[in-house]
Amino acid sequence: MKAWLGIGSNIGDMAATLDRAVAALGAVPGIAVLARSSDYRTPPWGKTDQPWFLNGALAIETTLSPHALLDACQGIERDLGRVREERWGPRIIDIDVLAYDGAAVDDERLVLPHRYVRERAFVLVPLAEIAPDLVIGGERVADALAKLDPTGITRA
Repeated sequence: MKAWLGIGSNIGDMAATLDRAVAALGAVPGIAVLARSSDYRTPPWGKTDQPWFLNGALAIETTLSPHALLDACQGIERDLGRVREERWGPRIIDIDVLAYDGAAVDDERLVLPHRYVRERAFVLVPLAEIAPDLVIGGERVADALAKLDPTGITRA
């Protein structure tokens, strides 16, 4: 199955952390990284009094279930030093499962497609680079992005 992930960091050597996260994902049995967007410098969203982020997107092929994929992503976050202290706060790494081959999941651990994906330019700009025609929530990524203001988002 194909899945799409968002990656981000705003603490430390962000580019190196994103590289480590991508390498770690590719090393997980059952995950093959198919495409990686450029890294983008993006303003914080939600909680705006924090450093800017470096964000990107990945397309992967996986044999893992959506929940097993989430577990793998969260394990990599922990391995790279992520501590969940504050919602939308600063983080060394964030790996979000954005969509999973059309799967719809809505439980206490996982919502797919990601509930905010079509509202966040910092997610859609890199995702549109690698999957502009991907349909999420009935809308193409490129069309969802066209409705948003990507001001401040620049390729790193």
